Amino acid sequence: MANNNTFTGPGASSLVSPASNKVTLASNYLNFHGTDGKNWSQQFLPELYAQEVERYGNRSVSSFLRMVGAEMPMASDQVIWSEQGRLHLAYKGTINCTNGAVTAIKDIDNESGSSIAHSVRVGATVVASIVGGAGTVVVKAKCSAVAADNLSLTLLPYGAENFDDLATLASGDTAVVIRFFVYGSEFGKGSDSMTEAVEPNFKSFTNRPIIIKDHFEVSGSDTAQIGWVEVSGEAGQTGYLWYMKAEGDTRVRFEDYLEMSMIEAEKAATGSGTAASDVAVQGTEGLLSAIGDRGIVATNQFDSGAVLSEFDDLLKELDKQGAIEENMLFLNRDANLVIDDLLAGLNPGITGGVNFGVFENSADMALNLGFSGFRRGSYDFYKTDWKYLNDKSTRGLVGGLKGLLVPAGTSSVYDQMLGKNVRRPFLHVRYRASETDDRRMKSWITGSVGGASTTGKDIMEVHYLSERCLVVQAANNFIRFDS
Repeated sequence: MANNNTFTGPGASSLVSPASNKVTLASNYLNFHGTDGKNWSQQFLPELYAQEVERYGNRSVSSFLRMVGAEMPMASDQVIWSEQGRLHLAYKGTINCTNGAVTAIKDIDNESGSSIAHSVRVGATVVASIVGGAGTVVVKAKCSAVAADNLSLTLLPYGAENFDDLATLASGDTAVVIRFFVYGSEFGKGSDSMTEAVEPNFKSFTNRPIIIKDHFEVSGSDTAQIGWVEVSGEAGQTGYLWYMKAEGDTRVRFEDYLEMSMIEAEKAATGSGTAASDVAVQGTEGLLSAIGDRGIVATNQFDSGAVLSEFDDLLKELDKQGAIEENMLFLNRDANLVIDDLLAGLNPGITGGVNFGVFENSADMALNLGFSGFRRGSYDFYKTDWKYLNDKSTRGLVGGLKGLLVPAGTSSVYDQMLGKNVRRPFLHVRYRASETDDRRMKSWITGSVGGASTTGKDIMEVHYLSERCLVVQAANNFIRFDS
């Protein structure tokens, strides 16, 4: 039953109210392009679609974030969140094989970065991999000393007097690459307890919203294009709803801009032309940029003639990260066909048994949304063609991107605004909102036509605005497939 004086409107979160007179207001606009299935006009006036042929099919590309993301309000100029680091301690450094001194220690996830202060304590036991001139050797060792600034430590091997006593290492080597992780500790009888404690490792990230705008204008003379629909509800209420094809196209295009901005946006670099020309414009971190900075970038994947071992390499990379069991693959046409060819050559038993948990365990629901599922190793994958990568008027024009792997589900982060740990989707949009102004997607009408009467111009103007940014949590679990 319809709500009192309201009808289901353009989206799941908005309502359309019919006006008693034929006046053009944002509140009584019918959106004929909604894709959520709850649009009033789609349910009750489907024949209106026959007025025009969509020459290029369904032209909208705004579907990606609707499938994998969520939207939440924010009340600040930036969103700040913290992600926990790895539980276990693992590092890379250089070792003096004569005395076991390890220096230039770096985080195992940022081996190309700067040296850091480590958290290895005296008494800790480690497994170390050392690359010598004759090959690689794996040894067990014990930490005997740690520098006061925690920038270096000393390791003593269990199996040799010094590391250069090992056959693969040359005597006197002082800068050999070593990778090691802590597996426990060992102390003598009657010894004191281990000193200090390992503090949880957090990394904080921020992003700022950008303001996105658009505009539609029609003269008073041309408002004859407006179509009026008289409606009546079950409670006896009556009124008018209005639609205009050209304005509807502008609205749909703006909705696409909202999504594409969250995918493509970049922060303005210091000294960049954008930053220099407009100090108020700072940019924002979009999905592609976030994966490039904090995620996995795979090249030469899913080329023609690809073999299964290449896909299995991806599984091994996921194993090194969070090992998220369910993942979504959004691919261009070529990459999708390559995976189809790979799967066609496999025994169905190898790829069967996929759990459609993301789709409420319904294979039919997945197929209706354009996804096909398969299982490899301990991972479930749901893949689909991503129109954004194929369309000649979007990413299909410039290329350079084969697809994305996006983990499904949620992860736990520390929200510094709320002051507590919360679970949120790996990928979600934050938009500015307050008690008086919701900037998720707002529209308003100005001019002197159609009941607005706000200016002396013989026009009707429809304005669109959104202020939003993207949050990419645990970006290390995302993969960007570059050409």
